[in-house]
This record gives sequence, structure tokens and C-alpha cells, in this order.
Amino acid sequence: MKIIQATKNGSEDWHYLQEKRQLHNPLVLVFGNRYLLEDENVIKNIRKEFSYENIVFASTSGEIFDGSIQDNSISVTVIELEKSTYIIERENISNFNMKPNLLGAALLKKLPKEKLKHLFVLADGLLDGSKLIEGLQCNLKNTITITGGLCGDDARFEKTLSSYNENPKIGEVVLIGLYGETLEVTYASAGGWFPFGPERKITRSKDNIIFEIDNKPALDVYKNHLAHRAVGLPSAALSFPLNVTFEGNTQAVVRTILGVDEFQKTLILAGDAPENSKVQLLMASIDAIIDGALCATQLAMNNRVKTAEIAILVSCIARKIVMNNRMGEETEYIKETLDASTATIDFYSYGQIAPFYGNDYTNFHNQTMTVTLISE
Repeated sequence: MKIIQATKNGSEDWHYLQEKRQLHNPLVLVFGNRYLLEDENVIKNIRKEFSYENIVFASTSGEIFDGSIQDNSISVTVIELEKSTYIIERENISNFNMKPNLLGAALLKKLPKEKLKHLFVLADGLLDGSKLIEGLQCNLKNTITITGGLCGDDARFEKTLSSYNENPKIGEVVLIGLYGETLEVTYASAGGWFPFGPERKITRSKDNIIFEIDNKPALDVYKNHLAHRAVGLPSAALSFPLNVTFEGNTQAVVRTILGVDEFQKTLILAGDAPENSKVQLLMASIDAIIDGALCATQLAMNNRVKTAEIAILVSCIARKIVMNNRMGEETEYIKETLDASTATIDFYSYGQIAPFYGNDYTNFHNQTMTVTLISE
């Protein structure tokens, strides 16, 4: 595997981490600020600098490049696979009646399955990630794993952009299939948030909207638990997500509260929360968040045969907000844990996609650090 990484801030020249050179048929991953990806001149500059056939664009809520937090930049990673191959497909939610599960199923169908080892997905950040995964997994062998993330738009939650080869646009989902007998892909996801208050039951919900908790209006229950900390909702909710344990499951997923409806007294989440699920509030400790990132890295490294050549680190915008001026620490510790030769791609997202450690079934997560380690 050959890797070249570069970044650009504003009108500055491109800064390369490795020697600039031409690679053979590489996968090019472009992450950056949404406003920059909307700028035709920026896109033209990227295409001129990286004149390759297969370019994937994705807007983020910030990137970490060479240990530096970047909010108004473009980061590019060029990957040449030497012993394996990749195939990229894309679809837009507008062609599927705005139903992510139908899009996911159609997208998976387009990829050949022979020797398929792993799927990496980059999706519009305002889609229902849970439904997208449901569609992707509906006819997928459990030997094929999925990781990835939802695109970001800083903390604006207005719109996100992604694309394959075309100029970045809203509603896009890009699926990258990795093929090859020698590929080794490991992964893990962890949060570092800790629960407080009683565990309750979701008694009425639909998809990602919770109407009632313990037969009471969900927003009232949430506000009562937070007390004075509920001032400033919905933005304040980023610091107090929900731990949701689906009926029949033992492992919980974290759900970000994207909005509240004061009239209907509902909570609007970034992922699904089925009726009869158990629910509990979470709160943050910066040290615990860092420990969660380290935990995810160590779990992903467990039982690996080969040293990871590249690590894709997908963190959550809420973690960035909570950590404030310490936001770079989680990735600093991760890089210290990884082998010095491992290249890293780090970006903040609106949702993370990965199985729980030791599991093949993929879940949609919020407010976690998800680590994907790849080697040939």
C-alpha cells in the first residue's frame, strides 16, 4: 500500500506529509469544510493537483491533519492498493423516495460480491444512518463487515456534501468495496460517556423520534432530568446524549439529540430508538472521552496479524464540542498507540458506522470514536 497525504488551508499552497509523486490507479479521499467543497474554484484546484480517476468527496465537521485541528481546510489522502482492489458505487436519496433503507439495498446490489472483504461508506450526514445500514445489510453475508461515517457541516446541521467523481452534492451515499484475500480489516467503536439518572423505557416512538418515555412526554422527562442544564436546548443536548438499549439486546448505542419539538414534546434523534428500548441519559468527562478513543484503538488492534497501514478515525462533532480546546488529545493518544508507520485519516462526523467489537453486525453510533484499521 502506498499513501500520500496533503492539506490546503485557504489560498495557501498544498502541504504534503510524504514526497509528492504519481501513484497508480489510487483511491483518492477528499475531506473538507462544506463551504470549500461548494466552491467551484476549490474543486478545480483539487482535480488539477490530484488528476486521478477515482475521487471521493465528503464534507466534515473538521479534520485533524498531522496533529493539527483544521476547520477551514481540505485534506486529501491518496491510496494505492498493491495487493488488493476496490470498487466504488454511489446513489442519491432523492431517487429512493427519501428512504435510506431502499438506497442501501440498491447500492449493495451494484457491487460484485466475489472476494469482497469490507465496505466503507460515506453518507449524507442528515440521513437516518440506522435505516441506511438496515438496507446495506439486508442481503449481506455476515463475513463482510461495514464501517464508515456520516458527513458533517461543522455544528450547523444545515446540509452536508459528498460524491464520487462528480462535484459534491447533497443526498449522496458513496460505498467503497475492498477486495482481496490478503486484506486485513479490523475495527472498534467506543464512547467514553457515562450514564446518570434512572434507566427508563421508551413507550412511544417512530423511527428517530421519541414521543413518550415511561408514558410521559419525552421532552418533559428529558428536561426534568437535566434541570438547569436544559437551558439552551437543543444545542445543549449535544453534551447529554441518550444511551439506548434495544429490546432483546445487551449492548447499548449512543444517540445524539438533534432537535426538540416543544409543541409535541418530542426528542428528535440522529438514529432510531425503537419502542420498548431502555433509555438513560449520558454525560461527558473529557478524560473519559479520551479513554474511549484509546479503548476503541486497542480493541481494533487486538489479534491483528499485520501492522495497520492506514487508520481511519471517525469521531463525532459532539465530542469535538465537549472537548473544546482539548479536542486534539484523543487522536494524539491514538497515534501514540498505533505503530509509527501507520498513516491516519481523522475527521469529525454526524454519525459513526461500525459493528461492536467482536460482532459482525454493523450498528449506527453517535458520539463515539470509530477506528478502522486496514492493511494488505
